[in-house]
Amino acid sequence: MSIAVETFGFFMSALGLLMLGITLSNSYWRVSTVHGNVITTNTIFENLWYSCATDSLGVSNCWEFPSMLALSGYVQGCRALMITAILLGFLGLFLGMVGLRCTNVGNIDLSRKAKMLAIAGALHILAGACGMVAISWYAINITTDFFNPLYVGTKYELGPALYLGWSASLLSILGGICLFSTCCCASKEDPATRAALPYKPSTVVIPRATSDESNISFGKYGKNAYV
Repeated sequence: MSIAVETFGFFMSALGLLMLGITLSNSYWRVSTVHGNVITTNTIFENLWYSCATDSLGVSNCWEFPSMLALSGYVQGCRALMITAILLGFLGLFLGMVGLRCTNVGNIDLSRKAKMLAIAGALHILAGACGMVAISWYAINITTDFFNPLYVGTKYELGPALYLGWSASLLSILGGICLFSTCCCASKEDPATRAALPYKPSTVVIPRATSDESNISFGKYGKNAYV
């Protein structure tokens, strides 16, 4: 059962990592709203790297942000957190591939595999947490500007990439929990640990009557005593 759980957690974490990569490259982190606009001529959508505008004919023009230092602090923080999440996810994916009990890489014993799976699970949990913090931080800034009546700039709504990122972070966290939880079961089922236990044979000794004792009993009572 534990092998199935750790395999399921590994594929769940791999799917979460893939979705985090798709989220980072997705263009629709935030989309300009039509709320309060009488005539809308174009739609603006942005992510962490560039901004795009689509006119009424459907033609899109994109331009990268000119300076990293000129960006808002939360955008720079979200960039760092998303990149950290993907790096941690790749490291956890590698350790998980080596630590799975259904794989045989370098003839590693089960106790070391369990430790590697525990480390891989912790890395995936951290990756999911970094992604969750980055996306939630970005979403909070969008909603703050949207509901601020004094904000005169372009108001945006949550883009589909944020919902994809939330799902990816949740998958990474759940997959990491599955991998981390199987390390205890693997250590209990390690056959090498059982083989290392010393064997203690039974020390019970059953006394046996000797021929001398039987001769003494016959000499003491005589043969007629048993008739």
